[in-house]
Amino acid sequence: MTATQRRGRRIMMSTGERDAFLTEQRTCRVATVSPDGRPHVSALWFVWDGTSLWLYSLTRSRRWAELRRDPRIAVVVDDGEEYGELRGVELSGTAVFVGEAPRTGEDCPELTLPEALFAAKNFQLAAMPHDGRHAWLRLTPDAIASWDFRKLPAG
Repeated sequence: MTATQRRGRRIMMSTGERDAFLTEQRTCRVATVSPDGRPHVSALWFVWDGTSLWLYSLTRSRRWAELRRDPRIAVVVDDGEEYGELRGVELSGTAVFVGEAPRTGEDCPELTLPEALFAAKNFQLAAMPHDGRHAWLRLTPDAIASWDFRKLPAG
């Protein structure tokens, strides 16, 4: 899914560019809503399966508690140092809890792909290690916006 971006169409990533970017990046920033309505932002590792962003979160974190109370979520993945190098993707929607919490490795076919991707990307392992402290969140975005300032004309 790609949201219609009225502004910045010149710098919007194509679906292929966006998928490649989300596949290569490791860290995202996750925004949740606290009980008093204030936003809370935290960094987290993730994997992208081409449709959904999978987040492996501590179950005893503020982020987890806030999403249990209000599953609305926004995530930003970005990269670049100089202005002309900036690029990123913002995804928003509703977080879905998948598998047991905390995750101990019980059979859950829905987690087969994300766990294989996550283990290879972040641990260089073939199988996902389970520590009994983390569990899975899936964000299948309602909206996606992207930017790649490298597409701006030089000058």
